Amino acid sequence: MNAASWSIRPAGAQDAGDVDRLVRELASYEREADAVVAAPADFAAALGAEQPLVHAFVAEVDGQVVAMALWFVTFSTWRGRHGIWLEDLYVSPAHRGLGLGRALLAELAAVAVERGYERLEWNVLDWNAPALGFYRRLGAEPLDDWTMHRLTGPALAALAQTQRSSWQSHDREG
Repeated sequence: MNAASWSIRPAGAQDAGDVDRLVRELASYEREADAVVAAPADFAAALGAEQPLVHAFVAEVDGQVVAMALWFVTFSTWRGRHGIWLEDLYVSPAHRGLGLGRALLAELAAVAVERGYERLEWNVLDWNAPALGFYRRLGAEPLDDWTMHRLTGPALAALAQTQRSSWQSHDREG
């Protein structure tokens, strides 16, 4: 295939099935196939919202969606500027090597520059050597001094309940 046979465009609610398929392919590649609980309806609601909080670009080859970059806007308190968080970048294996991943990242970089955002950031699994090499070749730098943390499930609910109980009792005392 040549460069003229593919294109990149913003994704919308109509792409929910394709986004779901690509997310599931990515989860399988990342050895977490059973971790996906999202459904096409979730992606349709998120991408089709009146004021969406999540955005995506998709790459099509011969009219078929084969790659995506799903992202949202962040904010740096130290810089006082917005940025982009790339939640997922994925290219179906049969379509790798066409430049789709680079083109999707370039599209995101263009959005960031046009809007005056200062950052484009994402996570990469430590074992994903092909992705790590790809990103380094683009000039991306790993943030080795930072460790991502996550609060989810029962721990998230327990912390939320503790806070609610705490401030509600303070309101009654005051």
